Amino acid sequence: MAYDKFEILKDSVVPLPIENVDTDQIIPARFLKATKREGFGDNLFRDWRYNSDDTLIRDFVLNNPIYKGKILVGGKNFGSGSSREHAAWAIYDYGFRCVVSSFFADIFKGNALNIGILPVTVSEAFLAEIFGEVEKDANTQVEVNLPAQTITILSTGSQESFAINGYKKHNLLNGFDDIDYLAAMKEDIKQFATASHY
Repeated sequence: MAYDKFEILKDSVVPLPIENVDTDQIIPARFLKATKREGFGDNLFRDWRYNSDDTLIRDFVLNNPIYKGKILVGGKNFGSGSSREHAAWAIYDYGFRCVVSSFFADIFKGNALNIGILPVTVSEAFLAEIFGEVEKDANTQVEVNLPAQTITILSTGSQESFAINGYKKHNLLNGFDDIDYLAAMKEDIKQFATASHY
């Protein structure tokens, strides 16, 4: 399995109400030298998390212990900029399994889905509602239900549906990347090749 199966995630959220968060802010270019997925979480939002002398920037949300959980809630147009897949790697490696926004850059969205992060697109009103509830209570829980394709703010019962490509949904539910998907079809492929042989 390429990553953990994603079915229903119920957790508190980390709010990042900033619009136009680009991939260079998610993972600065100077940290792109590695080719393995491990270790990128240490530098997620590096220039927002740390001063130039490597001391913590206390008021940044990832440095605030009252916010925790596997769901990152970002502002509109999340993941814009260059197409680096390392941005998705950094988010996954840090521990997030879902990112919620009212709009995602297409390439970031594809990169996230390929490694087991579920990008959930909601309306701007629903996004504002999440931020509002988390501002009132940092422990606000959100449920992301992939089989039903719904996201629910548990404290209010407010819910929206979200869209996802059927192939990507299948892979997330099974913890598959593209190679795993093909490997799972190995016997079917063999049978097809045998039946087609002449």
